[in-house]
Parts: sequence; structure tokens; C-alpha cells
Amino acid sequence: MTQATPTEITGPEAIERVRELVEDIDFTMLTTRDAAGNLVSRPMSTRQMDEGGDIWFFTLEHTDKVVQAESDPEHDVGLSYLDAKDHRYVSVAGRANIVHDRAKMEELYSPSLDIWFEKGLDTPDIALLRVTPVECEFWEPAHGKLVVAAGMLKALVTKDTPDDLMRHGRVTC
Repeated sequence: MTQATPTEITGPEAIERVRELVEDIDFTMLTTRDAAGNLVSRPMSTRQMDEGGDIWFFTLEHTDKVVQAESDPEHDVGLSYLDAKDHRYVSVAGRANIVHDRAKMEELYSPSLDIWFEKGLDTPDIALLRVTPVECEFWEPAHGKLVVAAGMLKALVTKDTPDDLMRHGRVTC
């Protein structure tokens, strides 16, 4: 179903490619490692992927995700994006940091976040979580989503594994 060898993208176009892949996908699963070594994931709403490639989220500072990310020696986290409608899937391995920058918060905040942050930007402990991508992988239709759908339907009928339906890429940031 995917190419055997992923396409490698590096350099300046790497960050732009990741931005193209995730820009329209609001929610991601943020994965950290707990004290017992278990992987723990929770949904997060992406506020922005900036020009430098950093991905920004709002959070409360004293939460398990923040403690877990900061407890990791490298602050390693994972992000998993899924766009089932357009068959786009993106995995981001990155490094997380808490940022207290009021101007950046004002830039990224919207009233839709009030359900999580009762007092808006004046909510105690509100902070930004910045994830800097290190390595990303993506899967997307190689020939458009109609070709993917037709290939999957054919595979169901013929019981054959579909070939060349998805493009698999690796991005080093």
C-alpha cells in the first residue's frame, strides 16, 4: 500500500512540506512518556506552525503532559496528525518546551479556547507548548484520493494488496 522506500526531504523545503501537511488538520495526538515508561497520548489543538517550523499549542503549565515532557532528558514528544477525509497521515518526533510569551499568546489565542481556559489569557498557569520538529514521516495519496478509493475497492474485490496508492515520505528538520 505504501512505497517501500520513503522519499527523503531535507533542508529548507522540509519545514515547508511539514507545514503543508499539517496546516489544515486542527487536532493532533500529543504523546509523552509517563514515570513508568508508558506512552501516553492526548488530543491537542494546533494553533500554528510558524516560519521556523515550531508547532504551537496552549496548555496549563502544571499538567501531566508538561511534567512528562519536561522530565524527558531531551524533552522528546510525538505528534500524530490524521486527516481521514483526504487520506493524509503525519507523524512528528519533536522536542517540547513551555513558553511564557504574552505577545505570542495574544497572537494565537481565539475565543474558541475559552472552553478550556475559563479566564482566557488571564487563566492562572496558562502557557504555550512549543514543539520543535526533529524528524517527521507522512503518508498521502500518490495519485489523488479518488485513485486511493478505487485502488482499495479493487483490492477488496481481488484480495490483492494495492500498490502505489500512498506516497510515504520522511522529513528531517
